[in-house]
Amino acid sequence: MKFFSQSFLYDDPWPIVSLAFFLRYPNPYASHVLSCDVISRDFTPSGSLVTTRLILKTATLPRWAPRGIVSRSESWILEESEVDPQGKIVRCLTRNLDHVKAMQVHETQIFSQVGEGKTLQTTEARIVSGFGWGLTRQIENYGLARSGKMSNGCSREGVALILDMIRQARQQPMTVGSSYLSPISASRFATARRPSEHSGSEPDNLSS
Repeated sequence: MKFFSQSFLYDDPWPIVSLAFFLRYPNPYASHVLSCDVISRDFTPSGSLVTTRLILKTATLPRWAPRGIVSRSESWILEESEVDPQGKIVRCLTRNLDHVKAMQVHETQIFSQVGEGKTLQTTEARIVSGFGWGLTRQIENYGLARSGKMSNGCSREGVALILDMIRQARQQPMTVGSSYLSPISASRFATARRPSEHSGSEPDNLSS
């Protein structure tokens, strides 16, 4: 079993970062995401919004992986989230529904308001493989490295891209039927945006 933990501080208020997180698909940094569908969405008696989404992603394998270790190249991901507007916190839990014998990843993301106009994102993941055949540790190390790469790269760049689009959209009036978060506009925006450009800092980065 391997664990991944990381924190990142956004220089944006909690409502905007939370919105960008839920609108992050599709974006050009997440080409591995094939679909994202809302399964259920309800309000709790306390006023929190609880959402369950089903996400289909492509599953990449390392070159050393044995043939047939997984039955197909896609993986279904279950995402369960709760938005607490009173406490200004988002809790999101994701886990893969298939290929669990080869590797199962449980990831928790929390977005909370800190200070004035800033948002702290905390990501934790647990990677477990039950494949055996002397490959358990190698598979778990691969999952750990991939979790760090996705968190530092594609995932954060995708949220940062949507944040930039929201900022620009708030400064411009929208016409009826228009959408500033369409896949085409996101791709064009990403092309014009510098790859290393994002707003925030890393207060902590720890993996084991």
